[in-house]
Amino acid sequence: MRSARESALRVLISCRTNHAWADAALKAQLNRDGLSGADAALCSRIVYGVMQQQMLLDHYLAAYCSQKPDHLQPPLLEILRMGAYQILFLDKIPDSAAVNTSVELAKLHRRGQAAGLVNAVLRKISQNKDALPAIPEHNELQYLSIRYSHPKWLVKRLLALLGREEAEAFLASDNTVTPITIQVNPLKTNTAALTAALTDAGVSVSPHSWVPDCLELSETGDLTKLSAFREGAFIVQDPAARLVSLVAGVQPGQRVLDVCAAPGGKSFSSAFAMGDQGEIVACDLHENKLIRVRESAARLDVHCVHTAAADGRVFRPEWEGAFDTVIVDAPCSGLGIIRKKPDTRYKKADDLFTLPVVQSAILENAARYVRPGGVLVYSTCTILPEENEQVVQTFLSGHPDFALSPFSLPLPVEETDGSLTLWPQRHNTDGFYICRMTRHQ
Repeated sequence: MRSARESALRVLISCRTNHAWADAALKAQLNRDGLSGADAALCSRIVYGVMQQQMLLDHYLAAYCSQKPDHLQPPLLEILRMGAYQILFLDKIPDSAAVNTSVELAKLHRRGQAAGLVNAVLRKISQNKDALPAIPEHNELQYLSIRYSHPKWLVKRLLALLGREEAEAFLASDNTVTPITIQVNPLKTNTAALTAALTDAGVSVSPHSWVPDCLELSETGDLTKLSAFREGAFIVQDPAARLVSLVAGVQPGQRVLDVCAAPGGKSFSSAFAMGDQGEIVACDLHENKLIRVRESAARLDVHCVHTAAADGRVFRPEWEGAFDTVIVDAPCSGLGIIRKKPDTRYKKADDLFTLPVVQSAILENAARYVRPGGVLVYSTCTILPEENEQVVQTFLSGHPDFALSPFSLPLPVEETDGSLTLWPQRHNTDGFYICRMTRHQ
């Protein structure tokens, strides 16, 4: 069994050299190394913490290192970042332990000649942690970028969208540790009973501040080992995603199409609202992802969800006008879920420019499946207008048979004109966009 820090180092190296996603690389590494409990928690905290604070850590490392951080080869830079993160952000770990374990990691990875550098740099950070080099504040863009470890292009977009105060609140929220949020499966239990069962299992439970049937969990350990999970009493889902079925207004007996369904959360949330009566066709481009949907349906004891491998951009004549509700949770930049997937922030802006083309193509095709009088819901887990409002506006301008359909939600959202952007700093949810449209009779 590897140590928590060694496992964390291997994950960070994989992310840097193989461009792996942190969540997938972390899960695989924990399984390979057999880590659980406190060791798994420490490994996870270091990986996500380093990702969240990467640019700030590099700013401090640069002040005490003879080489620029981005010139350091792996694993040396990752070792320094891990050590600095533990010193500056993990109060329960003594500085001496953070320094010594980092030096040992350097030796373990045959960087004996660099062990002295690791020791010297981290000791300097420890000695000066109450008087670290200031971040220049005269340049607002540079300051916010370094202070909250977000690329300048994204900070610039947020400033334009929100203004300084709210943009900074959004950036800060991206670096917080967020609770796991679940939705109660009403086919199996209710909120009170599930809360009691989880509490008895040692889990800390509290209701979400305003979204019904959602609970926030901490101190869960491995969720899949909980009897409530194995018995299908809940699904893991952010409150914002849970709202999609509320906005759609699905009813028992209806026929629903979930165009980009995997891993299935919105399909199951819709099934709960429908009392498992009717039909939900859950689609994904890749059959291997649909296996997980079917496994979850069996665990949840949901029978109305059926799967189909389908490209959301390719028309299927047998589906034309055949569904009461069509849900399009389109592939997107994911910039609304940075607090859960911190490495999303480091995507190149150029990689995002093609997304509205894909989103528009899926929405155009999916609209053909809505029956007259039916509902079309478009959603993303991003906050950029070019992936949200602009895609919808372009669609509506070419489809006079569709119109925005106002909806209301519990406080603090209340009534909308048919579209809504949710923000973590405002709504205690992921950053998320939901739009409801109806097709004229």
